[in-house]
Amino acid sequence: MSLNFDVVVIGAGSSGYIAAVRAAQLGFRVACVEKWRNPNGDYALGGTCLNVGCIPSKALLASSEEFEKASGHLAEHGISASGVKIDVPRMIARKDAIVSKMTKGIEFLFRKNKIAWLKGHARFVSNEGESIRLEITDEGEEVQLVEAANVIIATGSRPRHLPGIPVDNKIVCDNEGALALTEVPRRLGVIGAGVIGLELGSVWRRLGADVTILEALPGLLAATDVAVQKEAAKLFAKQGLKINLGVNIGAVEVGKKGVRVTWTDSKGEAQLLECDRLIVSVGRVPHTEGLNLEAIGLSVDERGFVPVDGQCRTTLPNVYAIGDVVRGPMLAHKGEDEGVMVAELIAGQKPHIDYNTIPWVIYTSPEIAWVGKTEQQLEEEGREIKTGQFPFAANGRALGIGAPEGFVKVIADAATDEVLGVHIVASSASDLIAEATMAMEFKASAEDIGRICHAHPSLAEVMREAALAASDKRALNM
Repeated sequence: MSLNFDVVVIGAGSSGYIAAVRAAQLGFRVACVEKWRNPNGDYALGGTCLNVGCIPSKALLASSEEFEKASGHLAEHGISASGVKIDVPRMIARKDAIVSKMTKGIEFLFRKNKIAWLKGHARFVSNEGESIRLEITDEGEEVQLVEAANVIIATGSRPRHLPGIPVDNKIVCDNEGALALTEVPRRLGVIGAGVIGLELGSVWRRLGADVTILEALPGLLAATDVAVQKEAAKLFAKQGLKINLGVNIGAVEVGKKGVRVTWTDSKGEAQLLECDRLIVSVGRVPHTEGLNLEAIGLSVDERGFVPVDGQCRTTLPNVYAIGDVVRGPMLAHKGEDEGVMVAELIAGQKPHIDYNTIPWVIYTSPEIAWVGKTEQQLEEEGREIKTGQFPFAANGRALGIGAPEGFVKVIADAATDEVLGVHIVASSASDLIAEATMAMEFKASAEDIGRICHAHPSLAEVMREAALAASDKRALNM
């Protein structure tokens, strides 16, 4: 006998569990399928983000930042500290405890909203027109048959590995292994200067590793505004991150005690990197293996994504796909919003997502965040723009907390003053970007932001000053 549901969500990561919760709130009978197991072998909710992604990496970033502050930045506050040491196993245990608390929190949400958690791997069986048939198989090969009026595919993504570089998550690691190192490597190599590479490189650099990053692209953070690129390059170099651009990776030799990477630099000259641990962080690919999409007449595109329209509909009227498995940025909050949108579409509502107002964040120190378009994108479009930039070095709150690095840059339409993009380098950029996102969502002008009263002293005042500088070149404190 098969189980019957109004909505079945495949995947309980950020996008999947949110889709399930919203669908349940709307009165549907909901099930969510998840096969993830934690290191103890127990089934766990939360997917990549909560288990080996966003949450654990931010926990380690916070721990390593506290260690760096205690080791070298307390003296300027008149605080003396000596003999500061790092206990890596305890730091990892703290990270694991946070992950466990968060995943247990999703279990509570499932119970609260009466969502059935089906443990195992989901595979499509057939399309019956008004319902989709699936089978759920656990590792013991026990099979459950399920019928759903609507299915939401939220299977996420997995790390992209490079040919010829075996990842064992001990010596050569992807993001999962890099979050579980039991000691600080003396020399750490990182292939890829994207978000994951910079964040994890920063963690272990703060704890004492000599970090070298190899990036194939000729520029650092090419997707960001040019002002951010210049500031980030300056700050990372000052911190001691050795970032090499325009790199071509050659052979990678893995031994019991370390790794040898031969590579050529941007000038074509041969180089050698010897390191104790190597992190491979060259992006992620959609995870659709084993879904048996062809059984219901679906297939992935040439890049492995499930094709969908602007509202995450597949070519089948009752099958949707969201999050990392579809086009667009691989961001947890983007997937969450898609999960809400699809649940509301199934309920007959008319939700909408403006993909231009999805914020991006890199949790380095200082953080980097942006929303909207960069100056170079707008120039390529031929858009007439005006910009305003204000440094945190001129902000009293930033000086007081010892975080004067960075700036806020506001880009507005030259004629209408509508905000088209905001770019931030700051210790709290991940929080400050929310104001910019709201402003853009409601088509606010730079002057609108400039006329809002901001608390003093606060880091948010820099947003106002940058907006005033963009609107009428009238920043008040510079």
